[in-house]
Amino acid sequence: MIKGDLAGRTARMAGDTGPERVLVAASFVNRVGNGLFNAASALYFALVVRLPAVQVGAALTVAGLIGLCAGIPGGHLADRRGARTVMMVVLAVQAVSMAALVLVESWTTLTIIATVDQMAAAAGGAAWGALVVRVGGERPARFRAKLRTFVNLGVVLGTVGAGLALAADTRVAYLLLILGNAASFALCAALLLLLPRYPVLATPPRRRRRPVVADRPFLAFTALYGAMGLQYPVVSLLLPIWISEHTEAPRWTVAALFAVNSLFCVLTQTRIGSRIETPHDGGRAFRTAGLLFLVSCPMMALAAYTPVWAAAGLVLAAVFVHSLGEVWESSAGFALGFGLAPDHAQGQYQGVLGLGFSAGQALAPAILTTVVLGLGTAGWLLLAVFFAAVGAVGPSLARWGTRTRPQPGAAAEVTG
Repeated sequence: MIKGDLAGRTARMAGDTGPERVLVAASFVNRVGNGLFNAASALYFALVVRLPAVQVGAALTVAGLIGLCAGIPGGHLADRRGARTVMMVVLAVQAVSMAALVLVESWTTLTIIATVDQMAAAAGGAAWGALVVRVGGERPARFRAKLRTFVNLGVVLGTVGAGLALAADTRVAYLLLILGNAASFALCAALLLLLPRYPVLATPPRRRRRPVVADRPFLAFTALYGAMGLQYPVVSLLLPIWISEHTEAPRWTVAALFAVNSLFCVLTQTRIGSRIETPHDGGRAFRTAGLLFLVSCPMMALAAYTPVWAAAGLVLAAVFVHSLGEVWESSAGFALGFGLAPDHAQGQYQGVLGLGFSAGQALAPAILTTVVLGLGTAGWLLLAVFFAAVGAVGPSLARWGTRTRPQPGAAAEVTG
């Protein structure tokens, strides 16, 4: 009886319906594979393939920039041909391209394979967003919060597996990680077969064929979302460098902060995200996230001026606050990203949103390592004010976006 109750609670936590649980399972499997690969990919190319780090970085940069171009067309295709179908094709392409990495012996081969993978990933991101809307039904933001909880958990488990392979430090171990990630794409595609074949939604009469290019509130949100996305590399890139170069905190603090960040997001995403569903909720959550980053960034900077153990405690506390801001920021993104997009064009809209976010992530390393690290403590304070200023626009943007949405039953064009 106890086991049955536990299984029931777990199923409800994963989703309220069968399709929701299928999508959660597919996402979880895929992210375990991502965790396996991402934690060891750089070492594989450097130690096994023996490509210089500069060449690896150049190949991935070229692939990432070209891949950005596939998001919007992929989203449009998902709207017209079905998100489930497009997603399955994309996952099959990624399974093949990931497996092909075991054949890489040169910069050219790596660039070609990585470009194919990144184009598929960008198209898949747009299709995935549209699929989440169909599966999530009337509360897609709430479902996306649950989905992200299991995504974080999958990445954590995959990273643990990668750690075991890194400890072995053999060619076979690295190859198993790559093939494991390829298998996760294939299994994810197979799981999507269990979803219903959702019918394509027709474009309403007199509605522009590509409304997103004329939707100024959504384009403004895309820019702000990309800018706020700088907060992700703060924990993964900026803070580890700051700890190692400017504080007395022990090196294990770097590993601990990743654990705190991931675990906190797993535990709080659904609890917080399920309450942030409408665009108005999202606007307020966006502002709250900015205020939390306003607190966390100075805390990280102050670690450089405290004794060793105080520095470690301050860094972990800062990551705790920053992780809370991350949950509010991602929940705001779900509510605004889904809430401002018309149902018949979710793929297009998610493609544009993904393009803005990816562009921000591409620029983030240069901005954080030159401006913030270059200015030191002043750079951290400037970054904190930047986050707060971007977040402060959230409520007014939500009001603007809601005001310019077509009213139910009105056969009006999408306004800008």
